[in-house]
Amino acid sequence: MGVVPATVRIGTCSWADEALSKWFYPPKLPSTERLAWYARHFDTVEVDSTYYRLPSESAVAGWAERTPPGFTMHVKAFGLMTRHPVKLEAIPEDLRAEMPVDERGRVDRPSRELRGEVFRRFLAALEPLRSAGKLGGVLFQLPPYVVFKETSLDYLEWARAQLGGDEMLVEFRHRSWLDDEHRAETLAFLERIGATYVTVDAPASESARNLVPTVVATTSPTAYVRFHGRNLATWNKRGGSAAERFDYLYSDEELAEWVEPLRELAGRSERAFAFFNNNASSPDPENPLGRVSQAAAGARQLRRLLDVNGIRASGGA
Repeated sequence: MGVVPATVRIGTCSWADEALSKWFYPPKLPSTERLAWYARHFDTVEVDSTYYRLPSESAVAGWAERTPPGFTMHVKAFGLMTRHPVKLEAIPEDLRAEMPVDERGRVDRPSRELRGEVFRRFLAALEPLRSAGKLGGVLFQLPPYVVFKETSLDYLEWARAQLGGDEMLVEFRHRSWLDDEHRAETLAFLERIGATYVTVDAPASESARNLVPTVVATTSPTAYVRFHGRNLATWNKRGGSAAERFDYLYSDEELAEWVEPLRELAGRSERAFAFFNNNASSPDPENPLGRVSQAAAGARQLRRLLDVNGIRASGGA
């Protein structure tokens, strides 16, 4: 008897960005009711606000309370945990005096001891999700300046140990990790430390070092795909914002390219997830007078394609 493929669980990166708020939710829906309404349409979400500030346990408890049994929340690691500099005010007040600050007033390169304390507080705040069985993985989206080298591998192994029993999801943003020379070693390393590789769909570029090739692979029982859009013109725009970088509405033809890769990933995994990180709005292809949230529209498009092709999926219907 063959192994039953995993259901591809489709969601968005955030349930509260401006485009979703304006074009996905019913008009005048109170912000406190959005997560519960989102959970009627999707059974998973990626929480990205935690990259900017440590979550509070009370806020996390609210997320757990407003979602149904079986719902899964993946949580993006706080910036300091992924070796990004962060604003001093984002650090808990009692730790600020000990933190090294750069010339721009940002906390950068703290000791392992201080960084470990940040890990401890971050993970402790996730306990309501963990105890409710709703915590997925912790997403480590590395900065584009973290390249493949021994010190980077050492840091990832240390960070994986800090997570204990929680799942580590790793997204690379420098192509050295996935070039021909290092790809096999990178994937073998993640498998050895028990971390999950994150596959990305992003603009294709031969020159931009912060754009990695799309490598469809797994290093754990979890398959995880993030759709960033293919807006090469704004990806490295000087002075551009994240909103401009991820401003993209996928076409059916582009998402159709993912039908067979997702079939393959689901077939080799126990859990499979696909998330849309497009945080702007676009004209509605089906109604020229309306607009749509790019992330929600992409999720619906992908769900239709998977359904038509006989691939089990949830969310976006």
